[in-house]
Amino acid sequence: MNVMTLQAPDLRIGALHDLYSAGTTPGTVIAAVYARIAEIGDPGIFIALREQSEVVEEAMALPPFDADAYPLWGVPFAVKDNIDVEGLPTTAACPAFAYEPAEDAFVVARLRAAGALVIGKTNLDQFATGLVGMRSPYAVPFNAVDPEIVPGGSSSGSAVAVAQGIVSFALGTDTAGSGRVPAALNNIVGFKPSLGLLSATGMVPACRTLDTISIFSVGVADGWTALQVASGYDPADAYSRDLAAPALDTRETLTVAIPDAASAQFFGDTLQAEAFASATARLMNMGITVEEIDLTPFYDVAQMLYSGAWVAERRAAMEEIMAVEPDVVHPVTRAIVSAADRLTAVDAFRGFYRLADLRRAVQPVLDRYDMLVVPTVPTFYTRADLEADPVEPNSRFGTYTNFVNLLDMCGLAVPTAPRRDGRPGSLTLLAASGRDGLLAALAARIEEDAAIAPGNGLAIPMPLPLPARAQNETVIAAVGAHMSGLPLNGELTRLGARCLGPARTSADYRLYRLRGGVPKPGLLWVNRGGKAIDIELWALPTAAVGAFMANIPSPLTIGTLTLEDEDLCKGFLVEAAAVEGAEDITAFGGWRGFLASLESVPA
Repeated sequence: MNVMTLQAPDLRIGALHDLYSAGTTPGTVIAAVYARIAEIGDPGIFIALREQSEVVEEAMALPPFDADAYPLWGVPFAVKDNIDVEGLPTTAACPAFAYEPAEDAFVVARLRAAGALVIGKTNLDQFATGLVGMRSPYAVPFNAVDPEIVPGGSSSGSAVAVAQGIVSFALGTDTAGSGRVPAALNNIVGFKPSLGLLSATGMVPACRTLDTISIFSVGVADGWTALQVASGYDPADAYSRDLAAPALDTRETLTVAIPDAASAQFFGDTLQAEAFASATARLMNMGITVEEIDLTPFYDVAQMLYSGAWVAERRAAMEEIMAVEPDVVHPVTRAIVSAADRLTAVDAFRGFYRLADLRRAVQPVLDRYDMLVVPTVPTFYTRADLEADPVEPNSRFGTYTNFVNLLDMCGLAVPTAPRRDGRPGSLTLLAASGRDGLLAALAARIEEDAAIAPGNGLAIPMPLPLPARAQNETVIAAVGAHMSGLPLNGELTRLGARCLGPARTSADYRLYRLRGGVPKPGLLWVNRGGKAIDIELWALPTAAVGAFMANIPSPLTIGTLTLEDEDLCKGFLVEAAAVEGAEDITAFGGWRGFLASLESVPA
């Protein structure tokens, strides 16, 4: 089958909304979706497909078209079959495990409330264990750009459904790279959000402490729209974090780290190495500062994922079926999780301690750079390769992905120019938790620079609208919980603030943990004995400054700060009387450094 000759409907969200505003009915679009499914003729993409008439009926019941009120109005999407959709069974690609959910998963419900239409449940590596897409008892989906290449896992069906132009976006999951590897192999975008940004209620876990729902899209703009809708705090999910919906971070200068020649791993694939070098050269042409680092400490973190506590966590997610019907589990998956039977609680704690040490070792790198930029995959493997060796290629696919969730980072895989042999190029951008908007803003620039047709020859993505620099803005220095990814950041983003990036004060300040229940910092100017403190600068519309200041409780105040480069800006300070008896945490260098010191085991 020459899949490259097939023509897909234009399901970009902006294009669909243009059609709807011109009078096209959702029924027409849904008919095109189901025609596309028939045209592709790949039985491995979906495990369960809704009746076309049922989807059309749901579409006809939508409120009148209003893209502002319903940003996903009439937009078709697919859901990985370890995430609940009411009315369809959840199998996790194991028929003996299947159950009928009583309601939609939290994230699915949010997307449908915004007007999105579920088409069906997609195939996966069983119990979300694998990066190849070949570990399913169902038919294996074909890679959308080259049927000989593996589709990538574990979110194989979701990635292929997007890349084949069947849906506008799809939900996957990501523990070890399942939201990024299939994106790279199918030439599309893969969002791996900050842990806890998307609720896991209604998702069958692989490793509950490390899992997140992920989002596949043909372009950054569509995935960003879905991410903003899907994000939200869920009190029913103990691992949900009270993070504001992410805001784009369009800081003007960026310094990124890439693996140096000694630590980059391509397993002999010179074309992949060449493509990565070309893609990073393009970054430098865009004015981004690129520095090389030794990635070895990150590989050391990655090795923790399949040794010790986290293998046992996968075993815990499958405990009942492994005890009752182990033979129904895919043999490769069964072999992986059975390794947990040899582990003890002592092994688990040793693993936690080892990870804490490794996290501390890589922290200086994460503090120094705005983000890491790595190849999404080190090389390519065919279906025949996996039939010959079902384990080693899978492990290699995780080279640049396995460490990410263990380090509580967010990630975004974005297509770049194809390799000389025509296989897709892809970079993954990685940053500290809460910097999803920083990744999206750069990924949008990379996407625009590459200007390629994603997936199976789909339309070039619509641009992500980046906020223009406003004429009337006030720079605010955030010191504590108002920084990106922390609980009070929404007080800035809801007023239209945009992040300008990290900065440091002059060496005239001391930082204190103020007394009270919830940890809260106080930055105090001192005449002598101060140090430079890490902060974060935000540009807030001047008209909103009054509303922002009205919510700042005593003893905090907004005053004038001196920055390391001697510039002045407004920012958080604390009244001197409030630090009497408070803990001096200046030595940690900033609030993020102090919070990191409180983390003794993975969240």
